[in-house]
Amino acid sequence: MGRERIKLIANNKRAFHDYFIDEKYETGIELFGTEVKSIRMGKCSIKEAFIRIEKGEVYITGMHISPYEKGNIFNKDPLRCRKLLLHKNEILKLKGKIAEKGFTLVPLQVYFKGSLVKVEIGLARGKKLYDKRADIAKRDQRRELEKDFKVRNLY
Repeated sequence: MGRERIKLIANNKRAFHDYFIDEKYETGIELFGTEVKSIRMGKCSIKEAFIRIEKGEVYITGMHISPYEKGNIFNKDPLRCRKLLLHKNEILKLKGKIAEKGFTLVPLQVYFKGSLVKVEIGLARGKKLYDKRADIAKRDQRRELEKDFKVRNLY
């Protein structure tokens, strides 16, 4: 059985900056036909999106999917609440983790896996300001090392 192709549509870099990601889950998402067509064209954003669990179901709110140009009356509200598809035991596990202090669910990326739209969500803990500063310092240090290494390789 061949591996399915993954085509990235939207990425949430901000989530990695603001949170420590402890676990990742791949979920399906409930969409209408014109929304899928719009996503195929790459018109999707999850920068402002967040995830909540309500009545035993998981929803993503604030995910923007631009209306499909040729969709006319079939277009839906671009910011509507969309249901994420997870197994019941996964939802219960996530609900238990979120009840713990400091955990939240954040969308990490939207991609096609074969012909299906998938959303990767992460169980995350918020970073403090000093954690963010430490990450920035590490990144700058790594850049300097790479720069020095390139300079040495030129001669």
